Amino acid sequence: MSVILSTRGVSREFKIGDGSVVSALKNINIEIEQGKLTILRGRSGSGKTTLINILGALDKPTRGNVFFGERDITRLSERARDNIRRYEMAFVFQSVALMSGMTAYENVEFGLRLAKFPYDQRDKRTKECLRNVGLEKRMVHRPGEMSGGEQQRVAIARAIAHRPKIVFADEPTAELDTNTSLHIVKLFKELVANEGMTIVMTTHDPSMIDIADKVYTLEDGEIVE
Repeated sequence: MSVILSTRGVSREFKIGDGSVVSALKNINIEIEQGKLTILRGRSGSGKTTLINILGALDKPTRGNVFFGERDITRLSERARDNIRRYEMAFVFQSVALMSGMTAYENVEFGLRLAKFPYDQRDKRTKECLRNVGLEKRMVHRPGEMSGGEQQRVAIARAIAHRPKIVFADEPTAELDTNTSLHIVKLFKELVANEGMTIVMTTHDPSMIDIADKVYTLEDGEIVE
């Protein structure tokens, strides 16, 4: 498999109130393979969210480089980085961030509009993605009428709808019970297998590890075996 995303010597430092510097990441070198589910695991404060934000071009490293294919995205303009995030990447967060006044169908279709997906293909793609996450019978329901697991599946359908090259999921199961969490991660595996998705997910839950194709463990901002 080819490498879709990689880092070289990535470090991230933050200045705190007294002027001292905290190292959130230290010399990170990883490779994300295309068409795989990669998990970044670690306890709270280990640096995994900082790392996924840098991988997803939401933040820049203090030092080092991030390559998305052949492009060094750390050297691109903010406008170019924004275009990459909008059209080639997708994000699923712990808080699902759905539009409460919209149905499941409308939430997914709205995401396609933002990504400038062809108008004549939006209806078909929206329904296809909701079927893929098992919500074909819940298309007209609003988030308030759904369980937490169902809301997260709508968020996943919205994320994959425009066929991004890579999906980033930051603690997507943190607020779900164990059975629902496992269902969500198995859904990610199905999307990898059936749609060729590349997914990078953070978690602190050890029960998720066996499902991943590859796991990177972070401790105190460093990758450990």
